[in-house]
Amino acid sequence: MNDSVLRDQLVEFLKGGQAHLTVDEALANLDPKMRNAKSGSSSVWAELEHMRIAQQDILRYTVDPKWKSPDFPSGFWPTVDFSDDAWRATVEGFNADLQEVIDLVRNSSTDLTAEIPHGEGRTYLREVLLIADHNAYHLGQIVTIRKALGAWKG
Repeated sequence: MNDSVLRDQLVEFLKGGQAHLTVDEALANLDPKMRNAKSGSSSVWAELEHMRIAQQDILRYTVDPKWKSPDFPSGFWPTVDFSDDAWRATVEGFNADLQEVIDLVRNSSTDLTAEIPHGEGRTYLREVLLIADHNAYHLGQIVTIRKALGAWKG
């Protein structure tokens, strides 16, 4: 079976830009002073850091049988104070892990429908879809926060 169509569409879903925003679009033109401004109980940075942590956890769970997930739910939200360095690390870490997921999807030697050897019956495809779905949800949260703060022009 030629699964290149499936792989290409999964990459599109991971990158966004179809039915939801890309990360770049969600963060575009955000005044640095608004990165950690709160609307309700969250901020753009907290949402993005949560996305980074969750994406990293799912990716590492998928590829590393020795990976230990953070405590849930507390370990999936920021544990460091906000700073410009923390922002940069969050953006860079998120993008690097997303690229690693995309590379995994594009690797034709990975059978996406196969069970992950240490994955408790889960497949590679399930984990990729979980990342894409989780990211799409929280990108929407970022837009909602930005709208509430008056920091969205879309």
